[in-house]
Amino acid sequence: MIVPAYNEARWLPALLDSIDLARASCSFGPGAVEVIVADNASTDGTAELAAARGCRVARVETRSIAAARNGGARIARGKFLLFVDADSRIHPRTFDAVGAALAKGTFVAGATGVTSERWSPGIVVTWAFMLPMVWVTGMDTGVVFCRREDFLAVGGYDEKRRFAEDVMFLLALCRLGRGRGQRLTRLRGVKAVTSTRKFDDHGDWHYLTNVLTLPLSYLVNPRAAARRVERYWYEPGR
Repeated sequence: MIVPAYNEARWLPALLDSIDLARASCSFGPGAVEVIVADNASTDGTAELAAARGCRVARVETRSIAAARNGGARIARGKFLLFVDADSRIHPRTFDAVGAALAKGTFVAGATGVTSERWSPGIVVTWAFMLPMVWVTGMDTGVVFCRREDFLAVGGYDEKRRFAEDVMFLLALCRLGRGRGQRLTRLRGVKAVTSTRKFDDHGDWHYLTNVLTLPLSYLVNPRAAARRVERYWYEPGR
């Protein structure tokens, strides 16, 4: 399991606790799952915390979510690659569910989906807005997984992208699988819990009023849109 992390010392312990629980209940045995924290030049002790918890640490200097995910994948030794954000908590049956899905030849990759750690009218409306796209495309978030060979075949995450690299990664895997009669899968019953820190910081309606307007902003004023991306996903205090 690969965890991209930039200054995540506050959030990482809860994720690692949930991973430990899932490893303990994994039918393959705890030793079958390695945990890699891809430390993206943190300054808050994230790497030290991860090492103290027994994780392998990949130091990734390029400040990019895509680069961090790729950096973790480079040192991974397993045949399956799983990616999860540091401010999440995974379901106890995650590893068995992913193993069962990838053992079939039907799926090229997939995701567990997520549920929110809290709800409000703004968050509910945001969820409702996004769900049709998830249903139509088959792409989801949470714990994203694929086979190592397929990760390499599509070139991993596109490090030129400052955002939406996860969407493009799944699209690339979808195209790869289509030629083999495979598709993406959304697992049932093992959703990860995602934090609402972006909603806490920017307001419960911000996704609809800010993030979803980015494509239009790039058409009107690319430089201003790029600055918005940096503030939202890469600001130093995140």
